[in-house]
Amino acid sequence: SEMIAHLLLHSLCPHLVLHHNLWEVPTGHFPTPANSSRLLWEPQCQTHLRHLQDRARVAATIPPRLDGHWVSSRCEVRPGPEFLTRSYTFYSNPTRLFKALQHYYSDSDCQVPAYSLLIQGKLRFRKASWITRGATEAEHTLLNVALVIHSQQSIHHLAVHLPLYCLGLGPGVHLVSHRLYELFSAKAEKDCLGALHFSMMELELLRMETQIHPHGHPSKELFLGDVHTDWNQRAHYRPTGYQEPLQNTMHYIHPCPVCALVYRSSEQHPPILPPSWSIPMNLDGLWVSQRCEARPAVLFLTRLFIFSEEQRSWEGTYHHYSDPMCRHRTFTLLASGHYAHMEPSGKIKGATELVFKVTHAKVTVFEQTLVRVLNSSEQGSCGLAGGWELGMEQNITWTAGCSVLGILLPHKEYELFKMEKDQKGRPLLFIGERPSDGSSPDRPVKRPTSFQTPMVQCSAVAPVTQRYNPRSERTRGVSSASAQYSVFPVLLMSLLNLWFWYMLV
Repeated sequence: SEMIAHLLLHSLCPHLVLHHNLWEVPTGHFPTPANSSRLLWEPQCQTHLRHLQDRARVAATIPPRLDGHWVSSRCEVRPGPEFLTRSYTFYSNPTRLFKALQHYYSDSDCQVPAYSLLIQGKLRFRKASWITRGATEAEHTLLNVALVIHSQQSIHHLAVHLPLYCLGLGPGVHLVSHRLYELFSAKAEKDCLGALHFSMMELELLRMETQIHPHGHPSKELFLGDVHTDWNQRAHYRPTGYQEPLQNTMHYIHPCPVCALVYRSSEQHPPILPPSWSIPMNLDGLWVSQRCEARPAVLFLTRLFIFSEEQRSWEGTYHHYSDPMCRHRTFTLLASGHYAHMEPSGKIKGATELVFKVTHAKVTVFEQTLVRVLNSSEQGSCGLAGGWELGMEQNITWTAGCSVLGILLPHKEYELFKMEKDQKGRPLLFIGERPSDGSSPDRPVKRPTSFQTPMVQCSAVAPVTQRYNPRSERTRGVSSASAQYSVFPVLLMSLLNLWFWYMLV
């Protein structure tokens, strides 16, 4: 109901209030639960998670100081899929001008350039975002967009999708490579962008982080708004989450060989990236978030997954927070199930299609308002009605999920995974991006075509864990000795289904 959605919104996101000062960062007091960690993780996993929550090593400025040059650190994958690298330059006030280069490719390693877009415009900061805490809302104005084609294949493709009359080409005149074509001009009132599903709405939400590295120079990262997973929604979608960050060319995370290649690129000379360090799919072990992650619809979280290839099983937990530093927890979801390897992806080289089944789930709540909502639910619809307590875990498997939270068990999802190594030789796990509309990929046609922020392997050995029993342990305290891992993304978006749309309206 709308009332429940309203209560959930204020419970999970109590900082969503209007402020008189445009740059006043929304704040709120959120108690951190004691004894909240229940898994004796491998030392490297413990160290990594503590590193994520170290307030002293990350700083964000609102509004951000964008002056300078920002570049991609890897071949980026957008829904579709689209493969690209980005090179954005922001100029000092009072002009507020920006120049953006987007290089698109025919392959997932960004080695075969297709075409490049040269984008020029203006950017105006509006206020601190009251939807996505820690971000800045902005408005962009396009001045000019130009196209340069790099391959014969792209010429054929664009000739079909781009109206040649819009480009000023007469009958019998064909597109050619390495020539600059004007797609958009504010001055000439010319717009040919629709056929490309082009949008710069990513500039409507920004966050810049400065990271302090021990015995090293600080690095700066620029987070721009997420791109809608449905191409038809891109042009008008106002982002509430982020893409992979861009690196500042003067202060970037070392090593970054891709950064230098993108920095030296131009619309006529797109960067040719080295092959990615793809590795065979082997999910065994523990995988952890590399940063405090942001999700559309005001969620911040850290993830920890455990997989067993031999048993084809997974277990996990999502820790959700109210702040972009992931220090103030709001609720935790635990789950387990099984998965099956399907076949290599036909859309993204090196990726694998899988099918996941979620069979068990537990919830721990750290917000009193949400506790009251769950206790008022119908008996047998969401764990033990009347038995929800602050910081106490409830097993919702025996009630086939939780109707109030939109969780249905068992549940099947069609997924896309990919594994690579980073520049330090550490295994990375890319998991399919969640649909922007809050739904789940419960049919093959909804299988993701892009990825979330990659997770890093913190242990190659999976610990022995206690299995879920749907008929026992209906309620248990957080200080018990059971295992704590990361939940599969279905539960995150299922939880949001009730209140997601109320927040956006």
